[in-house]
Amino acid sequence: MRAWTQRLFWFARPGDLLVLCCEPDGAFLDYALSHTGVKRSALTILVAPAGARGDRLLDPASLTDPGFVRAVRAALDAAGGPAGVSEVFALWPSASVARFAAALGVEDRFPGAAFFAQGGGEIGNNKGNFRALAAAAGVPILPGRVCRSRAEAVDATRELLESSGSRAVVVKQAHNGAGVGNQLLVRDPQLAVDHVGARHLHHVAPGETGIAAYWDQRWAWASGQGRWPVVIETFAPGADAVYSEHYAADTGTWPTEMGRLLYVGRRLSHQVVPLDGVSDEVRAALLDGGTRLAEAYRAFGYRGHLSADALVLPDQSVVFTEVNAQVSGSLHIYQQIAHHIVDVAAAPRRQVVEYHVPPTWTVPDFDTFLSALDETGLAYDSATRTGVIVSMPAIPLAPGAPVQFVFCIAHDPATSYDDAFDRLGERFQTLPAGAVDASEHVGHAAVSFSS
Repeated sequence: MRAWTQRLFWFARPGDLLVLCCEPDGAFLDYALSHTGVKRSALTILVAPAGARGDRLLDPASLTDPGFVRAVRAALDAAGGPAGVSEVFALWPSASVARFAAALGVEDRFPGAAFFAQGGGEIGNNKGNFRALAAAAGVPILPGRVCRSRAEAVDATRELLESSGSRAVVVKQAHNGAGVGNQLLVRDPQLAVDHVGARHLHHVAPGETGIAAYWDQRWAWASGQGRWPVVIETFAPGADAVYSEHYAADTGTWPTEMGRLLYVGRRLSHQVVPLDGVSDEVRAALLDGGTRLAEAYRAFGYRGHLSADALVLPDQSVVFTEVNAQVSGSLHIYQQIAHHIVDVAAAPRRQVVEYHVPPTWTVPDFDTFLSALDETGLAYDSATRTGVIVSMPAIPLAPGAPVQFVFCIAHDPATSYDDAFDRLGERFQTLPAGAVDASEHVGHAAVSFSS
């Protein structure tokens, strides 16, 4: 998680003050800045005090620790004072960031500060709330229900499995990401589910008993010990996962990018920007629904980047599945790497795909991976605007374990990015597919001041 938060470096501009939950990975920091052109000396980096989560994520109380606030204020004063701050940018726009900005006297530079100060971030990132807001905005969603009790969940599961003729339903925690909080309840073991963003899979025994037994076992997990509602919706086999990202400001909303998510073994494998391979009708429906959702979220007070996730069904209709009202794991890919570094729209056109290192690869460390890029000619080349860019620090999940990270491949859209991926696989794949469990990288624990 602490590595994932360091994607903040891709957004850093000269004069920025960055707040992290841990000491930055020096090799990755230098590597990222070599691509953005920002000098390390032009940045101020401070580490918040370790709290309940150690250095893995920011503890909300750490940001307003009196000693830390004094240190940040001193750093700002050395750069011209709070008046020179143009923006407070948070990967996760929480109440703790709003309190932090207020303590420094720059809350008016944090978009939506009053909303976030009252816990508004939870409103925008609750999957139960999403279904209600999407229905109000007239945005198509899959058949389903928001359940607040085990009894409701049993009824909804039975109803959806029987009334729709569906062979599976998806259970969603109100809060979680990258498929970790989703579980597929499948009646047909032969149903193809590999492409789906649901980490967990459960084969439901026939009849009412199987459904009731499932919820006896899983209600506490799904509801966070009864704290949150649970979403249950029909499963859409053969769907294509896409997204439409937008920005919500005081003056309105505007689209920022569209992309595609691809899953292998029900785990997020890679994503591609810009979106390709869809019809004009699908693109228009995705943009329209995303815009409606962005306007709805703006209307209740949310400010900042948001991602409207959707599915393109086999009949080419578009249904929406959730909104991530935060800086998503896609923003650095398209805003900074694709549009700023690679400039995908320039001639000749380029496309960017970001891959999670497969769990079957054994990469010992960051330097070994960079050396492999040089040896294979796959390192990013600014002249051709093609090649590999590592997009987060490479760290081991345990002492001595292989490192996990994500990396981007910039390529000509007329050719496949599979060649570069396969060549790296030849170098690093040491286990057969499906041999180990992948680890998920999630977390939103960094904030920066732009001046």
